[in-house]
Amino acid sequence: MKKNWFRLGIIAIFLLSISLRFWGISRFNTLVFDEVYFAKFGNNYLTHTPFFNAHPPLSQYMIGLGIWMSKYIPIGRDTVNSLTDSLLSPWNYRWVNALIGSLIPVVVTLLTYQFSHRHRFALLAGLFTACDGLFLVESRYALSNVYIVIFGLLGQWLLLLALEKQKRWFWLILSGISFGASIGTKWNGLWFLTGTYGVWIAAWIIRWLQSFDNTSRVPLFSYLRFFQYANNSPSDPIKIPWQNLTKLNIWQMFSYLGIIPAVIYSLIWIPHLQLDKRYGFIEVHKQILQFHLQLGGNSPSVHPYCAAWYKWPLLTRPMAYYYQTAQSIKDSLPVFGPPLPDGAGKVIYDVHAMGNPFLWWFGLAAIIFLIGMVIINITMPGIKKKRLFIPKNLTIDTWIGLFLVINYGANLLPWVKVTRCVFIYHYMSAVIFTFIAIAWVVDQCLLSYYRPLRAVGVTITFIIVAAFIFWMPIYLGLPLSPDGYRMRMWFSSWI
Repeated sequence: MKKNWFRLGIIAIFLLSISLRFWGISRFNTLVFDEVYFAKFGNNYLTHTPFFNAHPPLSQYMIGLGIWMSKYIPIGRDTVNSLTDSLLSPWNYRWVNALIGSLIPVVVTLLTYQFSHRHRFALLAGLFTACDGLFLVESRYALSNVYIVIFGLLGQWLLLLALEKQKRWFWLILSGISFGASIGTKWNGLWFLTGTYGVWIAAWIIRWLQSFDNTSRVPLFSYLRFFQYANNSPSDPIKIPWQNLTKLNIWQMFSYLGIIPAVIYSLIWIPHLQLDKRYGFIEVHKQILQFHLQLGGNSPSVHPYCAAWYKWPLLTRPMAYYYQTAQSIKDSLPVFGPPLPDGAGKVIYDVHAMGNPFLWWFGLAAIIFLIGMVIINITMPGIKKKRLFIPKNLTIDTWIGLFLVINYGANLLPWVKVTRCVFIYHYMSAVIFTFIAIAWVVDQCLLSYYRPLRAVGVTITFIIVAAFIFWMPIYLGLPLSPDGYRMRMWFSSWI
């Protein structure tokens, strides 16, 4: 029965995600933000128009595939434009992204269940992911970042599946293909693979240090002592993939999660290099690197929405992807030309690439909490006994925390050294792990004997969902009055 409810929960999360991503997807008959590049590039592959691509081309292939397939689907033909150099409806170049974006909460749910075997925890992670604004906005337009995330998460999920399957090689091949596809979208897809290697290395180090443990007693700091559970303790032994992680040796990791991603990444470039013959494989990478190095520093003088990495977690500088004003809600949507002068517009249409504020803030707090928990659980027993060792009976939650913390760091810390102009959407690969982290905290609260803690879990969930509904008009580009718009712009740096 529990499995049936779990499946129904996944279906409900998917239906919520897909309905929000497809509803009014053609509302703005124009190219929004970087659609001026990605939608046009996707169409260029169909019209055989050579062009320079500043990123690996997989996402543009997907957008082009959607444009090609949409010619055989009788939807969205009432509104068209020629901004991609072909007569297309916005639905034509957006629907594949909407579908892929709808699947991200499902993949988060499956990944979370695979490394925890907890149904409610997994469903909460999927629900919170479905309630984020930045992922919603990125999914509704012909942009590329949703592909980085979904292929990176798929690679990790397939790896965890491989650790529990008999035909391990088959799932490892699929995992390597997914990681290659993530890197083949943008280079920062590599950080998902880096996080995976980080968890694998940590597992081997922990196994080595556990060999010095000559006791089987539960460590003093084994868990969060203020939690007492109404059901079985989450630290009870359960068969999960972590037990098999060290069965993968360095040659398997190098072959399946080294060579295969590199091969897939190289193959992804073939159609583009056949179209644009100016540069070979090596030269095109030199050109891309040079392009990004010339983008300038993280300064408003370079771009008004430049935001250094340390501004992302607190959501201090989101982006406006689209902003126009009109005199009346009955007027045609103002998609061409400059907006009306300040104060003249009575209706505001704004698409803000902004995360769910409370989900992001709670998630950041949860990650910080998990960092502390992991450090305590791993180091304190050795400090107490004044010798080097790690307890053999690490709790499942310590492994969960380790997985989330390492992957969060792997997807955020490389940006510390990046000096070019970067934006809030570069945080998507890291923030996804904070959604899982806050789901873990809420799940622990709901498991507690203490009613106040269970109330905290319910309250956090309610606040996240309510915040998503409150800010939904600026995610979907719904008409707002000037007062309604200002009500949602809590800080001047958000505008």
